[in-house]
Amino acid sequence: MLIFKYLLRETFKSQIAVFFILMSIFITLRFVRVLGDATDGNVPAELVLGFITLYSPVLASLVLPISLFLGVMLAHGRMYVESEMTVLRACGVSEWYVTRITLIFSLFIAAITALVTLYLAPLALEKEYQLKEDAAANSGIAAVVPGRFQQTDDNRAVIFVHDTDGESEALQKVFLSQRSNNEEDVHIIYAKEGRINASAFGEQTLVLSNGKQYNGTKQETDYQIVTFDEYSVTITPPNRESESRKLVAVPTSELWEMDTIEASAELQWRIAIPLSLPFLVLIAVPMSAVDPRQGRFGKMFPALLLYLGYFLLLLASRRIMEDGKLPSFLGLWWVHVVMLIVGIGLIARDRKTGAIIRQLFLGNKAEQNNVSPS
Repeated sequence: MLIFKYLLRETFKSQIAVFFILMSIFITLRFVRVLGDATDGNVPAELVLGFITLYSPVLASLVLPISLFLGVMLAHGRMYVESEMTVLRACGVSEWYVTRITLIFSLFIAAITALVTLYLAPLALEKEYQLKEDAAANSGIAAVVPGRFQQTDDNRAVIFVHDTDGESEALQKVFLSQRSNNEEDVHIIYAKEGRINASAFGEQTLVLSNGKQYNGTKQETDYQIVTFDEYSVTITPPNRESESRKLVAVPTSELWEMDTIEASAELQWRIAIPLSLPFLVLIAVPMSAVDPRQGRFGKMFPALLLYLGYFLLLLASRRIMEDGKLPSFLGLWWVHVVMLIVGIGLIARDRKTGAIIRQLFLGNKAEQNNVSPS
């Protein structure tokens, strides 16, 4: 029991340290990106922390597997370097016993990862989409800077606002210059008041009141003047991508009921992340066995290559499955089977079973080499 607790404690300490380090790095990068969007006026400043908070579950679902993998490698590697594993071997503790203990720990982490991946991450993404829509619906007045000439998103108009009313969010003394296909044409509008209406799909319309429109050409001075009570012009086209939710934000319970290839691929990807943890342990435990002269990082590079190969295969299978070139029953499951075989092979290589297999293989190969042609 003491060995059981010791192995779990050392693995957990390394895993939690790696987890918080990676989370801090990626959240900082995300914060810089969102802060840049807020500086450009694409995201309201008061929503920056909200976007960071909602991004955390999505990031945690991706960091948990790599943190467990590196935690096992670092903890067990240290024990090999300091000869603790050698002492345990002398006391009758086999590598398979260490693997079983680590597998129990991985099942606990897999349960947490499943909760994050299957429930919290889609919920956070759905809230993030709602937050973006609310920001788009309320960003009209925030996007207008008084005293500055600003172009619309389609570059077909220039807007100048003298001032804004903070309480009613109304624009005061609005100047609008519209461009046409003919560069000689002039379309200028001046209104005493205005407002910006935004739809749920990101479309923004500038509505002007009590103004005049001046139409003419640059070479002539007789402009046509039209007085209006209300005038509307679209300054931001709708974002069609936001009209439908992406599958990453669909709850897992709804994915089960959707009979599409894309939904099946998304569902298998969500299941693949927590399911990968036991297979990663089967790889990490034997790969962490290093010689004291090698140091704890002696096999870190080939182990990381196996980890990257695992998840790159999962991503490639998901993409091929979404393209309809891979049947759903095969999906991402074959990747787990391959990694299970690799993990069992790594564990069995130093055991009696592995020795028998090598003897059979090498023995047959030697017999073939010794046979001379008649």
